Amino acid sequence: MKLAMIGFGQAGGKVVDKFLEYDKRTGSEIVRAAAAVNTAKADLMGLEHITEEQRVLIGQSRVKGHGVGADNELGAEIAEEDIDEVQGAIDSIPVHEVDAFLVVAGLGGGTGSGGAPVLAKHLKRIYTEPVYGLGILPGSDEGGIYTLNAARSFQTFVREVDNLMVFDNDAWRKTGESVQGGYEEINEEIVRRFGILFGAGEIREGQEVAESVVDSSEIINTLSGGGVSTVGYAEEEVEERSSGGLLSRLRNDDGDEDELDSAHTTNRITSLVRKAALGRLTLPCEIEGAERALLVLAGPPDYLNRKGIERGRKWLEEQTGSMEVRGGDYPYRGAGFVATVILLAGVTNVPRIKELQQVAIEAQDNLDEIREESEENLDELVSDDSDELESLF
Repeated sequence: MKLAMIGFGQAGGKVVDKFLEYDKRTGSEIVRAAAAVNTAKADLMGLEHITEEQRVLIGQSRVKGHGVGADNELGAEIAEEDIDEVQGAIDSIPVHEVDAFLVVAGLGGGTGSGGAPVLAKHLKRIYTEPVYGLGILPGSDEGGIYTLNAARSFQTFVREVDNLMVFDNDAWRKTGESVQGGYEEINEEIVRRFGILFGAGEIREGQEVAESVVDSSEIINTLSGGGVSTVGYAEEEVEERSSGGLLSRLRNDDGDEDELDSAHTTNRITSLVRKAALGRLTLPCEIEGAERALLVLAGPPDYLNRKGIERGRKWLEEQTGSMEVRGGDYPYRGAGFVATVILLAGVTNVPRIKELQQVAIEAQDNLDEIREESEENLDELVSDDSDELESLF
């Protein structure tokens, strides 16, 4: 699947930069064009793979390149005011070669949180290609203002895109981990999952064609209908054989070494599918009730098994209750692993979103109370004997 990726804000820019690095490392070629938009000049300068012409600094007349300070209302205003500057970067994208747009943003800050929904709305008005969002939720320990920003941005963003894929930092941050190290690892997790998902169906020169092809239309159909999506992932390494070939842990050691045991492989593939669906999702949720799902099995072609994919797909149908479960394989010679990626679209039973909204409502009420109290305290402070002083103007 060929994507035009636009990273909005610091987190969005870094993730898109990481996607480009992944593309170069794996040769997946899913990023047809990339751009980064920010109100902070320093954040744009820190990018390594997005070309300088595709780094767009907005809001210079308002914030002088210093960012919006976690004020996502200001971020949205600036995005609306400077949308023509963003469009200038998008104009260089060969849209006829793109299957969809992907707008990536952290939802807790100011620039991406406010600007990403504005950009998504703009793109949908102009282009016929689908516009997807990849929204990153802040950790619950990052503070009330970031939670409030995320809740407001989420409910706006999800209405402006064809589908909002969500990654929840809260589910992925490790205790005691440095901030920088934590975000580096999180970005790697994001790119690995979505890289395999969007890379499925792209045939590179010399690569085997899948038995059950997953192409861009399968992904688009799974994401159609709007709502929120989450992605599951599980992998199992394959090992080098002394003869120079690959010996997979999926192989039945009791069988002929030159042939994979089909029944054993099928069982292990089914196990990987269950791990991906019931393990750590990008946005933790109950998978029952997901409206649509897509299963992709990636790895060396010798270890991909149609029967295993079919069994995994049927298991997903049973677990989700959905009749719209698609599946296929993604031959990936020399990958060193067999991986299962599961896209669950239209999920609704998401405790984290409900919790986020509740905390945000409390934070909003608290902020309103503080503002009112502050105004009252100021009135008290300046009211004593103030009648005897004349105002300057």
